[in-house]
Amino acid sequence: MPAVLGFATIALFLLLTMTRRVSVLVALVVLPVLAALVGGDAGDLGEMVLDGLAKVAPTGIMIAFAVLYFSLMVDAGLFDPLIRGLLRLAKGDPMRITVATAVLTLCVALDGDGASTFLITVSALLPVYRKVGMSPLVLSGVVCLGAGVMNMVPWGGPTVRAMAALKLESSDVFTPVLPAMGLGIAWVLVASWLIGRRERRRLGVLTEARAEPASDQPVPAAAAAPGDGPGAVRVDAPAPLWLTVFNLLLTVVLVVALVLEAMPLPVLFVLGFAVALLVNHPRWEQQQALLDRHAKNVVLVTTMIFAAGVLTGVLTGTGMIDAMAEALVSVIPDSLGGHLPVLVAVTGMPLSLVFTPDAYYFGVLPVLAETASGFGTDPAEVARAAILGQMTTGFPLSPLTAATFILLGMSGVQLGEHQRFIFRWAFATTLVMTVGAVLTGALSL
Repeated sequence: MPAVLGFATIALFLLLTMTRRVSVLVALVVLPVLAALVGGDAGDLGEMVLDGLAKVAPTGIMIAFAVLYFSLMVDAGLFDPLIRGLLRLAKGDPMRITVATAVLTLCVALDGDGASTFLITVSALLPVYRKVGMSPLVLSGVVCLGAGVMNMVPWGGPTVRAMAALKLESSDVFTPVLPAMGLGIAWVLVASWLIGRRERRRLGVLTEARAEPASDQPVPAAAAAPGDGPGAVRVDAPAPLWLTVFNLLLTVVLVVALVLEAMPLPVLFVLGFAVALLVNHPRWEQQQALLDRHAKNVVLVTTMIFAAGVLTGVLTGTGMIDAMAEALVSVIPDSLGGHLPVLVAVTGMPLSLVFTPDAYYFGVLPVLAETASGFGTDPAEVARAAILGQMTTGFPLSPLTAATFILLGMSGVQLGEHQRFIFRWAFATTLVMTVGAVLTGALSL
C-alpha cells in the first residue's frame, strides 16, 4: 500500500504540473497530504511536515539571502562587463551564447554544489538572454545539462553517497567512469550547440539596433544620484569604480568561501548580503527600496523550497520512499541480473524524479548491489552505474531537490515546461555516458 501510494503521488504530481492543471506549489503540498490521509497517517502528519520543513530550512534561508545578494550585484552592474564580453564574443549569436552558457556552467559546477552553480550562472547570464530575446528555457535547460554531468565529481552528493553506502573509495567508483564523464561533457557541448542553433533559427543574430538596452529594462539601483528619493535613478550615473571593485572582491571572497565551506552556506550569504547592502545602499530608504524591489523573487523561490520539504517529509515519514525502493528491486527479473549495472545506469536518471538522493543511495543502491553480487557482478559497478544518472543528470529536473527550484525560480520558468524541454537531452547524456562506460570497461554488459 505505501509503495502504491508513493508511486501514485509522484505520477499524479508530474501529470498535474506538466499539464498545468495546478501550480507546482499547490501540488507539492496538497498531494502528499492527501496521500498521508489515504494511508491512515493523519495522526503523524504534522510531525512529518515539520520534519520536512526543518530539513530544507537551511536551504531556504540560504536561497533567500543569496537571491537578494545576487540581485543587488546585478543592479549594481557587477556582471555588466561579463555580459558585454559574452555579447561581444558571441556577436549576438544565440548559438554561441548557448555554448558559452554550457562552458561557464561546466566550470562553475566544479565545486559540486548545484545551488551555488545555479545562483552564479543564472545571475550572470539571465540579463544576456533577456537582451538578446532568448528563451529562459534555453538557459535553465543548458545549465541543467552542465550542472548534471559535473555533479558526478567525487565531492558531489551522489558519488559521496554511493561510496558511503557501499563502503567504497573514489578509485573504485569515480576514477573508472572518468572517460565516460568526458564523453558526457562533450555531449553537453554538442547538445548546447544543437539547442543554440535552433534558437538562432528562431531569433536570428542580434543586430546593432537590438543590442541597445530596452527602455523598459530596470536601471541599476547603484545609479541613483545622491539626494534622490527611494527608487529614483539616473541612467547617466553608473556605479563608481571603487564600488565595483569592492563588489567584485566581496563576490570572489564569497565564492571561495562557498567552495572551501569556510562557514555554513546560509551564514555566508546572510553576512555577505548584509555587508553588500550596507556598502552599496548606506541609507535606510535605499535599503528598503532594494528589499521591496526583489521581495517577489525571494518569496517565489523560498516558498517552492519549503513546499518541496512538505513532499519529501511526508513521503519519508510515511515509509512510502522505503516501500517504493523495495518494490522497485522486487520487480527485477532474474534474467536481467547479469545486466544489472547497465539497467541501473539507464533507469537512474528517470528515477531521480521519484527518489530523493538519500532514499536511492542508502535505500535502493545497497539492495541492488547485493542482488548484483549474487550474479557475480562487482557491487562497485552498480555504484558507477548509479552516478551516471541518478541525481546527477537527473537532479536539476527533480521536484525532490531544492536546487531545482532555485534554478527554476531564478530563470523564471515552470517545472513542467523545464522538464518537457530538457528531459530528452538530459536522458541522452546518461545514455552517452553509459555507452562510454561499457566501451571503456567501467561497466559490464
